[in-house]
Amino acid sequence: MRTTSKRLDRLADRLAVLAARRARPAGGFVSQPEPRSIGLYPRGKQLVSGNILLAGHLAEAPGVSLWDIAAPERFLAEAQGFGWLDDLVALGTKEAQGRAQDWTWGWIDRYGGGKGPGWTPDLTGRRIIRWVHHATYLMQVRDRVQSAAFYAALSRQAAYLARRWRSAAEGLPRFEALTGLVYAGISLIGMEGLVAPASAALAAACEADIDAEGGIPTRNPEELLEVLTLLTWSASAMSEANLTVPPPLSAAITRIAPALRGLRHADGELARFHGGDRGEEGRLDQALAAAGVRAGSTPSIAMGYARLHGGRTSVIVDASAPPGGRAARTAHASTSAFELCSGRRALVVNCGPGAGFGTDWWRASRATASHSTLGMEGVSSSRLGAEGEALEHRAQVTSSRLTMGTEGADLYLAHDGWLSSHGLTASRSLTLAQDGRRLSGVDALTAMTAEARRRFEDVMTQTAMAGARFAIRFHLHPEVDATLDMGGAAVSMALRSGEIWVFRFTGQADLALEPSAYLETGRVNPRPCLQIVLHGQARGFETRIGWTLAKAKDTPLAIRDLEGMDP
Repeated sequence: MRTTSKRLDRLADRLAVLAARRARPAGGFVSQPEPRSIGLYPRGKQLVSGNILLAGHLAEAPGVSLWDIAAPERFLAEAQGFGWLDDLVALGTKEAQGRAQDWTWGWIDRYGGGKGPGWTPDLTGRRIIRWVHHATYLMQVRDRVQSAAFYAALSRQAAYLARRWRSAAEGLPRFEALTGLVYAGISLIGMEGLVAPASAALAAACEADIDAEGGIPTRNPEELLEVLTLLTWSASAMSEANLTVPPPLSAAITRIAPALRGLRHADGELARFHGGDRGEEGRLDQALAAAGVRAGSTPSIAMGYARLHGGRTSVIVDASAPPGGRAARTAHASTSAFELCSGRRALVVNCGPGAGFGTDWWRASRATASHSTLGMEGVSSSRLGAEGEALEHRAQVTSSRLTMGTEGADLYLAHDGWLSSHGLTASRSLTLAQDGRRLSGVDALTAMTAEARRRFEDVMTQTAMAGARFAIRFHLHPEVDATLDMGGAAVSMALRSGEIWVFRFTGQADLALEPSAYLETGRVNPRPCLQIVLHGQARGFETRIGWTLAKAKDTPLAIRDLEGMDP
């Protein structure tokens, strides 16, 4: 069914492109928004040298046009979005400008007539935004014929978007398409008629996709950041053109900004959940500043995540069920997982988004074992359906409680992820001391009802009374230096700031320090790291494991952390 739908979409895209060829070329720019998309200088240098890293694939192609590189589909799609243009502009050399111009007019020659993989609403919107942002940079020393080709291609893309934006998937793809359409209508002479319907559609998307607390259906923090970025760009472009910003758009910005602050760690970066990474460098600060929403108290609950904060320490916990509907195709089995940052240093993390490393990594990254929480051996708390993409069995939170006391913050939550398979309800209690120097936790597996106990007894029978095997995992950031200590009864962790943290536990479990992987968007390979693992077996109707993560007693209250993070 989905294959047929994709074929129909491709056919509709082609028909829309054919119709867009009749669009009258714009006469130039009537109002050009200031460049707002931020690139990275080092990535610009890599592009100029011929080392092109897109969507986790590295192409070493010095002197080769971007459009002549044979690469995976994800690489080609990212290339078509022109995000690399930000990096070349950030570099700013004559060679970088020449590369940007050559690749842009190379695209016009090869794909500008409507051929190729880049004619989808989201990619077209993304491309228009970059072309408008960097038009002055691109158009320098271009002759009349080249300028005419640029405006014709830009106008054709706008005409295509006007016909096809509705086919963009709800959420980020639709916001990308509509923001591109708004930009085209505001910026191009002769395209003014696009502004009103595009603005109205963008306002409607805000009302449909952004909830009352500023969250989005995917529960992906990085995606929420990208949505806010697009909305602030659109609002600024409208304001600069002396146009009224639709109230639903302004209201959405006002709701999202506090939510993002609640999803931000002490190190200034986003928590990594449900396919999201930490966000492009500088993007979060830029988006929050552009939102113009006065910073108030940071919310303790945002988009289903609970935030505990004490001293220089932040803990962000997935305290809700994985998303359903369309978002279930990218959701992770991460209920009750947490991340911890101390000052500028991440300590406990989740493995992160695996989509850029192939299908196997993508599936593995979504499993409970790739998150810092308890998991039953071989069974995630939420599980994929028959097609292998969407989470069909999704753990539901059955109880939750967050209290802020004089001694610190306490969170309790329970979910039914293994109730049907094992008869067990999983619960986690977390207490972060007010000074942030100690996080205490209790993980429990409980057969709470008579029916649940019968199911657990069946599991015991099936395992010859060996019990249900489980593991509590604490994935560590790659920069954490961890060693087993106290004869294997504890783990000592040194951060590059000079802080020392110690992990201890109580209960019937075996402590181990095992290999793990840290998955980052834009890298060619996963980064090796370590994970603390407590292996145990549930043999009774209740199994409880207590643990603590605490700063060593001789760690000072404040550390002047001047050492830079690794790129």
